[in-house]
Amino acid sequence: MSRLLALDVGERRIGIAIADTDSGSVKPLTTIRRADAARDATTLARMALEQHATELVLGLPLNADGSEGEQARLTREWAASIATTVGLPMVWRDERHTSERAESIAGRQGRGRSGGPPTPAARNAYRSRIDRLAAAGIAQAELDARAAADTRGQS
Repeated sequence: MSRLLALDVGERRIGIAIADTDSGSVKPLTTIRRADAARDATTLARMALEQHATELVLGLPLNADGSEGEQARLTREWAASIATTVGLPMVWRDERHTSERAESIAGRQGRGRSGGPPTPAARNAYRSRIDRLAAAGIAQAELDARAAADTRGQS
């Protein structure tokens, strides 16, 4: 059995999902607030152990044309800084449009109690949910890519 811990790495938060390659199931897990790389790595290593994850799938924020820009460079640097502590193989998956798809699943953010804008806490909770759902989208994309590769290999 292989379990993938998928990460949607943002500037402030990391959305996390788990996927089982045997069953094909994907589950959004949690969102953690980013800290320094050492603390991020320790948290992710603990989560990987708890979830029996065998590898990480990291979303790679590519530009619209598919090229790598500044955010992709920063994400790769962050991943390199946590790699030893987490101690799992890492796979990259294009994360373009995962947040948009997550927002379409979650729906629009609701208004505040009085009909005004949502509170900062409500906005943060919504963004955290979007990050988890985006991580689930990254996990699903990886499972789909592996299934397609298996199908091509059997032909």
